[in-house]
Amino acid sequence: MSSFEWNKVIASVLTAMIIAMATGILASEIVRPKPLEKAAYPIAASETAAAAPAGGAQQPAALEPIEPLLAKADPARGQQIAKVCLQCHTFDKGGPNKIGPNLFGSLEEPMASVPNYQFSTAMLAHKGEQWTPDKLNEWLFKPQDLVKGTKMTFPGLPKAQDRADVIAYLESLK
Repeated sequence: MSSFEWNKVIASVLTAMIIAMATGILASEIVRPKPLEKAAYPIAASETAAAAPAGGAQQPAALEPIEPLLAKADPARGQQIAKVCLQCHTFDKGGPNKIGPNLFGSLEEPMASVPNYQFSTAMLAHKGEQWTPDKLNEWLFKPQDLVKGTKMTFPGLPKAQDRADVIAYLESLK
């Protein structure tokens, strides 16, 4: 190849690079993403985390007993709160398993017992234990604390009344 041919190849490569760079700059000027006003998928932050001093040691939030709150729990509100769960779970009778198991009729049933669903090894270690309102309260508060190593990445519901409402909703699914 002659030096003239090499010059044409190098000029072509440089031209392509300049066009790509100019296109990137032009595109970033034309398209300006608008930040969301509120998060599309809100992650519940612990109330104690917000109240803890920046330099001090954070104390873990105490798990409130759920029985007194179940008396005034609202299943309809619990259904609204449980909409966050719809990405991974279904609540219909005979509904399919998704990333997580179908939750219809799960209250008072043994843990890790949903047919045709492969539970994590951590959850299988609890097989045979019952999903009681108290156990669900612990689970909904911080799933990773109740079953260390679970596949579920949900951070939990920090408000006790929210947990009571969700438990009342699950109780209504029989």
